[in-house]
Amino acid sequence: MTQLADTISKDAISKNTSKLVPPHGSSELKPLLLTGDARAQALKLAATLPQITLSSRERGDLIMLGIGGFTPLDGFMNQADWQGVVDNMRLQTGANAGLFWPIPITLSAPKATADSLNKGDKVALVAESGEIMGVLTVEETYTIDKEHECQQVFTTTDSEHPGVQQVLSQDEVNIAGSVEVLSEGEFPTLYPETYKTPAQTRQILADKGWKTVAAFQTRNPMHRSHEYLAKIAIEICDGVLVHSLLGALKPGDIPAEVRQEAIKTLIDNYFKQDTVIQAGYPLDMRYAGPREALLHALFRQNYGCSHLIVGRDHAGVGDYYGAFDAQTIFEKLEKDDLITQPLNIDWTFWCNACGAMASSKTCPHDASQHVKVSGTKLRKALSEDEEVPDNFSRPEVLEILRRYYANIAKEERAEVKLVGASAV
Repeated sequence: MTQLADTISKDAISKNTSKLVPPHGSSELKPLLLTGDARAQALKLAATLPQITLSSRERGDLIMLGIGGFTPLDGFMNQADWQGVVDNMRLQTGANAGLFWPIPITLSAPKATADSLNKGDKVALVAESGEIMGVLTVEETYTIDKEHECQQVFTTTDSEHPGVQQVLSQDEVNIAGSVEVLSEGEFPTLYPETYKTPAQTRQILADKGWKTVAAFQTRNPMHRSHEYLAKIAIEICDGVLVHSLLGALKPGDIPAEVRQEAIKTLIDNYFKQDTVIQAGYPLDMRYAGPREALLHALFRQNYGCSHLIVGRDHAGVGDYYGAFDAQTIFEKLEKDDLITQPLNIDWTFWCNACGAMASSKTCPHDASQHVKVSGTKLRKALSEDEEVPDNFSRPEVLEILRRYYANIAKEERAEVKLVGASAV
């Protein structure tokens, strides 16, 4: 029996969170994390098993499986599900056949390891640090066309794309099977105030009496445009979940602990109390643009959110995607694919003539009056010690970010390049 590594009982969750959207493809969360005696026994067994070392992305995916963020999956995808997700964004096998899923959740291993495994074998899943993270029961092993996956998921096979790099660097063979998860890694310890499981998040939302909740996805500190997007959502919904990625990013992005401090400072100073919840989740960024926006909406449904804020270039990188491709992709879904819906917001900026934040839908003034804000531009300005005006970012936030850049090496600053604008 799997259970959440927190103190919230299932009965309390189901009773108090019934007003929230249900989890994806299920009436209840399906966490795969073991605790107590079950975990102790599994760890003892895992120490005797052959091992597969997880990449950073695979480790994050495993933790999400453990905490129920990827409900209703029970492990890493088999070949039929991989193919169905890559080509049609649908699972193909078992009880979840036909269920919408936008990005494959897979585990890879060297060919020699895969060749030694048979159906039903158990293997230990180990982080690069050596920590045993889980146990997988092998369903099948299979090879994939990596370039086909990249073209379908990222719309490119360019090896400069960080998500493409992740796929192309995978080991030769995929291993499918159900998992028992044994650890949440360092996240509960490093981010005790913000890291939350879906069950914990749902309980917080329910305790506030919220029914409609908009998730704001970010991998950056929040600048004025982000602040504006969140405040638009607060006008429409009961509240906003500022949900930050805590896993690995590309070089040049600002680390999670700095982002968390900057976001908290912004919320404390510029948002009305009890309208925003700050939280984090353990995934690595894939930079898959439109497809990743769909995944963001899917697992935010598991966290209890009815909406996902989708602005300009959501989950994008460089110029691989159109500015609003992540909005239009939702139009291609069938009615019942997702309950969590996009809250689409146009290009936002500071307008000098308006003297306020505005969007392309609301501002009548010429583009010469507009100060367009992006996380990439903000990082570049800070890394080069340029002045950043107050209409770009709040002074309290800038103070935190300048302190960070003052303490990093010039080599690290050089990794911040203006290769495109990304709002999240």
